[in-house]
Amino acid sequence: MPIIKLTKVERKRFLVLVTCLFMAVGAWLFMALNNKYVYTAKTVLDYKNFPQKKAFHPLQSDTVDLQVEGTGWQLLFARLRIKPQSISISLEKLNNRNFVLFSEQLFNVNRQLETSQKIISVKPDTLYFDFSERRVKRVPVNLISDLRYMPQYGLSNEVQINPSYVTISGPEQDIRNISEWNTDTLKIEQIQATTVARVAMIQNKMKNVNIFPTSVEIKLPVDEFTEKIVEVPLKVINNKEYYDVKLYPKKVKITLLVALSKYAQINEEFIEAVVDMNEWKVFEHNELTVKLTRFPDYCRLVKVQPDKIDFIIEK
Repeated sequence: MPIIKLTKVERKRFLVLVTCLFMAVGAWLFMALNNKYVYTAKTVLDYKNFPQKKAFHPLQSDTVDLQVEGTGWQLLFARLRIKPQSISISLEKLNNRNFVLFSEQLFNVNRQLETSQKIISVKPDTLYFDFSERRVKRVPVNLISDLRYMPQYGLSNEVQINPSYVTISGPEQDIRNISEWNTDTLKIEQIQATTVARVAMIQNKMKNVNIFPTSVEIKLPVDEFTEKIVEVPLKVINNKEYYDVKLYPKKVKITLLVALSKYAQINEEFIEAVVDMNEWKVFEHNELTVKLTRFPDYCRLVKVQPDKIDFIIEK
């Protein structure tokens, strides 16, 4: 294959030609990208100024197409960087009618954009809503937590939630089946003392349902736990024939972990241990199993000794 050999002068002229060509293309591209163009950008609606006495349900998607006027640079990077990610739309007009016009709010919408962008129109321009009477309901707060305690530490009492109820309002069909409202996950590690934290309520995904307040205060009563042994007398249940039942032994030893602050309080009155005569009458067992029918909520059971009881029945 023949190789074209250029002289030094010809190579210099060719280099100048290529350089000028690239500069011309760059200048044209720069001028073209600085011009104004109209392009479409999708965005999500964020509603505000809800009607006070009405519960609404949008009859269309909450995603709309914005006809945006901007530079070629913005058009080039529109798929990589769309601003804004969402736009706020006022629903104040829904107090008097069942639709909202974007054309009436273009000025306020444009104030949310970059200064070099301008929304010309929105598709669809009209948003329609279905209405029902707004209901108000109080539901308990349900704490979602991931708590890790230091060894020998734990909850010494009930978790305190303030407020323990939240108020929700919205259409009857939307709030009818809501019986509680979860918090975001409260995650704390290496807990070894009473802890107070503020946690947000889980994000509301229903645009026509409001919740108040949006956060609650959580108090975790934490104490160090130690081992304690309590002797508890046994009770006989399901002895409908009133047999004279002799138990051996008559008491069992309950080993439990209790908070230091409640160590002196916990005694046999807080625990109830029983044996069921149905084990003998129905299942013909030779020993009766010890069952705890009452036990302090914030103590931890270690063992019951013995867990099987010998008995004699005198008819």
